[in-house]
Amino acid sequence: MAVTQKRVAFFDVDNTLMRGSSLFFLSRGMYQRGFFTKKDISNFVMANIRYRLSGNENMEEIAKIQASACEFFRGHRADVIEKMGIEVYDEYVSPALWQGTIEIANEHLKNNEEVWLVTATPLDLANLIAERLGFTGALGTIAEVKEGVYTGKLIGQLLHGPNKAIAVKKLALENNIDLAHSYAYSDSHYDIPLLSTVGYPRAINPDAQLQIHALRNNWPIHDFRRGRIFKKIIAPTLSRAMKVTTLISPRSWKKR
Repeated sequence: MAVTQKRVAFFDVDNTLMRGSSLFFLSRGMYQRGFFTKKDISNFVMANIRYRLSGNENMEEIAKIQASACEFFRGHRADVIEKMGIEVYDEYVSPALWQGTIEIANEHLKNNEEVWLVTATPLDLANLIAERLGFTGALGTIAEVKEGVYTGKLIGQLLHGPNKAIAVKKLALENNIDLAHSYAYSDSHYDIPLLSTVGYPRAINPDAQLQIHALRNNWPIHDFRRGRIFKKIIAPTLSRAMKVTTLISPRSWKKR
């Protein structure tokens, strides 16, 4: 007897499930609790700024972010960070959740579809968020732990960009998931590989590049940002611009 494949909804975390960066909230909580100084996190902050401004998949910058993020945990006990993660969730993450996204995720759960987080966020924090929200599970960046202490190294790679798609495909093979009938949600064009892996991609609070890609491919767009100026003004403008581009594209010209 054939086993029915599962339908799953995959959600990015930062700016998709919540406002802002979960890793930033975690680092803020660690700083406030005396885990490190402002100087200690300067490299991480600068690497993130350069990465955001570059607008491309610069593997050197990604490596710098990865190395800086690992420094957050090196030498600290895993059980202490786990306890602090609970406090950070209650203090910062919970108030920052997008209610609209939570409602979409809960609708999937009501339909007996699994809900997984897929994020560059450390797996321990991602699992905590998933557990608190009643989701199925999480895929995240895995920090190495030896004898209960973080080593400052990663197991595998930062779960970012194409690596998310690879992780989801692996999960699908191991858990009998039907990706062709599954969903994925993200705010970032870096997650286009992830979104393209499933049959039903969705954009939530999309950045400009993902907005354009979603409009071109007729992907549904959800925008929960205040004012919704982006949705009401910029989106229609982009749509009209793309239609004009299509009309004047050399591919649309007929040979005369």
